[in-house]
Amino acid sequence: MSAAHAINGEVRLYDRLFSVEDPENVPEGRTFLDHLNPNSLEVVRDCRLEPGLASARPGARVQFERLGYFCADPDSRPGAPVFNRTVSLRDTWARIAQKQGGE
Repeated sequence: MSAAHAINGEVRLYDRLFSVEDPENVPEGRTFLDHLNPNSLEVVRDCRLEPGLASARPGARVQFERLGYFCADPDSRPGAPVFNRTVSLRDTWARIAQKQGGE
C-alpha cells in the first residue's frame, strides 16, 4: 500500500484494565479502583489504514500486521473508520533483543 492510497482512521489500543492480577486484594481502606491501569486505553488518531478498511462493518475482525487483532467499532462513520484492538501480538522481537542485550 502506498501512503497516497491510505485512508485516515482511529485506532483504540486497549490494555489490561487493572495493574495487578487480583485487584480485589487490597489493604483496608482501599478499593479495587486503586488498581486501575491509567494506560488501559490509548487512542491513536489520524492513523493511515488500508483503503479496504473504509467499508469494514462494525464487528468485522482484521489483523494489523505486527500489531494485533482488531475489530471495527460501531463508532465508525463513512470516511472515519474506528478499530479497537482485541488481542495484541506477543513482542517476540523485543524479547529476543532483551536476551541478546543481557548476554
